[in-house]
Amino acid sequence: MCVVETRLPGLKLLKRGKVRDVYDLGEELLIVATDRISAFDVVLPTPIPGKGRILTQISLFWFARMRHIVPNHLSPTPLAALVRDAGTLSLLAGRTMVVKKARPLPVEAIVRGYLSGSALHEYRERGTVCGIPLPPGLREADRLPEPLFTPSTKAEGGEHDENITLSHLEGLIGADLARRVQEISLRLYAEAAAYALERGIIVADTKFEFGLIGGELVLIDELLTPDSSRFWPADGYAPGKAQPSFDKQYVRDYLLASGWDRRPPAPPLPPDVVARTVEKYREALRRLTGRDEEGCHDPGVTLEC
Repeated sequence: MCVVETRLPGLKLLKRGKVRDVYDLGEELLIVATDRISAFDVVLPTPIPGKGRILTQISLFWFARMRHIVPNHLSPTPLAALVRDAGTLSLLAGRTMVVKKARPLPVEAIVRGYLSGSALHEYRERGTVCGIPLPPGLREADRLPEPLFTPSTKAEGGEHDENITLSHLEGLIGADLARRVQEISLRLYAEAAAYALERGIIVADTKFEFGLIGGELVLIDELLTPDSSRFWPADGYAPGKAQPSFDKQYVRDYLLASGWDRRPPAPPLPPDVVARTVEKYREALRRLTGRDEEGCHDPGVTLEC
């Protein structure tokens, strides 16, 4: 069964994001990862079965693994303490996080290890990535000489994020905090990239989100998922061209080929694109955590939702 939108009796809905429903619990938040999927900042009309559960399980895996580097916003409050109805509990199983409220930093902390996406476009035009000079002659998907910290603004209301320099980041949140975010982001990326590579996944780039709880810097939102990262299969890695991926690039490619102008409403996704995307997410979960999605069924069945 797909979960496209939630309405939880007795709980105050704070907001619906592109893919998450967030409920206000007072001192805490309940984050529900739905099966909605967005592309080019537009929510698509076709859900991806089990996507919210898969992304939540990947995030929880990484939050636990990275606690020695930086704390996170997870709360020990169990879901059963908030939701009593057995049917609703079953529907939400595996796709929720109860988290402590934090003051989010107004930036996304992006680390790039390979030349792709917007970084590739800038490099081809100016030989830089977020203003950082790079050696000439790099190809698409080449590994960078060293991972780069390239922060961006966090756009609201359908606007697009904007890459910014470290000095700009320092002006937004202060020099000391900016340097701390940079240091932690690079450490997180280095450890995650090494771990994933052992399991056949190249983490080309990823974004982290941070907040403050009582003045302490913590990780928030999601962590190292196919929605917040570019994951490439290592066994087929061949720089000089676009790489196959474990993320929603397959959906983006279909939408671009369809002739859609990136303005809402988006076109529906055909069953074969949904099925391929589901399997990409599942494979990422299996490789990274060694576990299968609980309750996964054959794509031909789950596409009915």
